[in-house]
Amino acid sequence: ADQTLKGAAPLSQSLIEKSPQSEGGVFKNKAKMADMGFMAMLPMAKEALFNKQQPAVPEKAIPVVPITQKQLLELPSQNTYFFKLGHSTILVFIEGDFWLFDPVFSERASPVSFAGPARFHKTPITIEELPPIKGVIISHNHYDHLDKDAVQKLSSKVDNFYVPLGIGSDLVKWGTPKEKVIELDWHDSIKVGDVKVIATPSQHFSGRALSDRDKSLWASWVLKSPRHNIYFSGDSGYFSGFKKIGDTYGPFDVSFIETGAYNKLWPDVHMDPKDSVQAFVDLRGGILVPIHNSTFDLGLHTWYDPLEQILKYSKERKVNLLAPKVGEPVNLDEVQALETWWKNLF
Repeated sequence: ADQTLKGAAPLSQSLIEKSPQSEGGVFKNKAKMADMGFMAMLPMAKEALFNKQQPAVPEKAIPVVPITQKQLLELPSQNTYFFKLGHSTILVFIEGDFWLFDPVFSERASPVSFAGPARFHKTPITIEELPPIKGVIISHNHYDHLDKDAVQKLSSKVDNFYVPLGIGSDLVKWGTPKEKVIELDWHDSIKVGDVKVIATPSQHFSGRALSDRDKSLWASWVLKSPRHNIYFSGDSGYFSGFKKIGDTYGPFDVSFIETGAYNKLWPDVHMDPKDSVQAFVDLRGGILVPIHNSTFDLGLHTWYDPLEQILKYSKERKVNLLAPKVGEPVNLDEVQALETWWKNLF
């Protein structure tokens, strides 16, 4: 249902209680999920100890194309551009406005600044240099997607934050004005000028501590304008929902699909690259841009395996793959050819 909740939802328990995704105070996936409790941690720990592939971190510098505020402000408003800023952070310029998906600018994807997965490369632009942002869109509350420091720094230059149910209270607690936070359930949408923002399903989980497991929702997102239709997967295991999203909201011009941090032990919540390509086909995704890779060491594969594997399966399925360098501008009206830049680094 379309809604104009501006500020009404972030701390509203009633919306969570009414949600078809909520049961007994927690959010649940439609499919039966493998247990991710303590007993599941033992084989994961063993795998990490004995089967972690190297190099997990690039031995040569990841190429980064710097972005300036002047460059962004001079983009022609009749075109749609996007920039991969690292991991799953995507800056989109559409209908003359900037939108930011899952902004993570911190040095580590971690609850603490002194430990946890460290960034492979600098961001191509700082938060301070960013122009005004029409909307920030968050997929879920894991540390590599919801960055408290980034949210606090962005708050003054962002019109609104669009988040799945249950995440708004964190943003408000961190100092974001309540009226700037809009919470959406799956299939809820809101019109912002000529752009429609739609929260769509994904198959994942949430939690930033032991106490809040699945207390907030996870989502993928559609950003639709008269010119272009964009899909952002967030994090997800492969599920039948991709086909339903494609049938309902597709086809898309570009799809940012999770491709990284996969393992045979957690297929329910993270896709391997073969699944990522299948999800893209189900979505009728246009151009496939792999995200969730090449910034943090969050899996047991080599840092470059996601890109090598997505290249292989994209060729097999004749999928239009694009893996731009960090910070490289991509004009959706004049898309460049694929450049396999990562092959120069190993």
